[in-house]
Amino acid sequence: MTEVNIQAVKDYLLTLQDRICAEVSAIDGTKFVEDAWDREGGGGGRTRVLENGNVIEKGGVNFSHVYGDQLPPSATAARPELAGRSFEAMGVSLVIHPENPYIPTSHANVRLFVAEKAGAEPVWWFGGGYDLTPYYGFEEDVVHWHQTAKNACSPFGDDIYPRFKKWCDEYFYLKHRDEARGVGGLFFDDFNEGGFDNAFAFMQAVGDSYLDAYLPIVKKRQGMAYGERERDFQLYRRGRYVEFNLVFDRGTLFGLQSGGRTESILMSLPPEVRWRYDWQPEPGTPEARLYSDFLPHKDWV
Repeated sequence: MTEVNIQAVKDYLLTLQDRICAEVSAIDGTKFVEDAWDREGGGGGRTRVLENGNVIEKGGVNFSHVYGDQLPPSATAARPELAGRSFEAMGVSLVIHPENPYIPTSHANVRLFVAEKAGAEPVWWFGGGYDLTPYYGFEEDVVHWHQTAKNACSPFGDDIYPRFKKWCDEYFYLKHRDEARGVGGLFFDDFNEGGFDNAFAFMQAVGDSYLDAYLPIVKKRQGMAYGERERDFQLYRRGRYVEFNLVFDRGTLFGLQSGGRTESILMSLPPEVRWRYDWQPEPGTPEARLYSDFLPHKDWV
């Protein structure tokens, strides 16, 4: 029978949360505030939030570990093999919303799901990835982001990066807008290839590479001067982020449907957003270039 080392994954995730919070805090000069919580029905987590910092307008790095005797019908309808099984789900999920419009928003998560029943093989998989949402595009930043992602994937097979890059492009897509949310990165789910140890190692490679992908961009762009025009566009584009998270995001939907903690689930939403009716950027502007040169899917490395 497959051995699923849940404790090893939990230990890694807690350490990852600590490491990410420490490095982001070092750049910002402000500490995350921790909110430990318990879930009625089993489990809990540590939500850490940084607000109104020197660089980060709002950042959340959340660890959760929830479990129960059975999944809600909404979850088992699509996966009937999970019916009648107890479950555990754990992960680290984060979103960083910088104040400077020249620094992209970034999102990452890594997670494990396990469903068990006496006398049967456990059903388990890893999921996660990370994606970048710039407001003003810099090709060198996007190339660096994708090169780091590709390097993390390369020890696990030449097909891994192109598969999960394509999946990310397709997943973080606002169908009602016919528009990508950002410039992508990696997305994977239901991953159990090569057995538990290999799949766990891959999840760790993704988690460990996030800071290498993102922090150099933050450091490069945090000193750039901006005005009301750039800030206004940033807040307008943040609306797309909200639309995706509330309409399409699997983690948000699963968390709300399974009785998760609403404050922690919705920590990913930005603090300030603007919507306008049928707004279009002026042709030839940096704002228009985001739509023409960065949001369409392309191979960056």
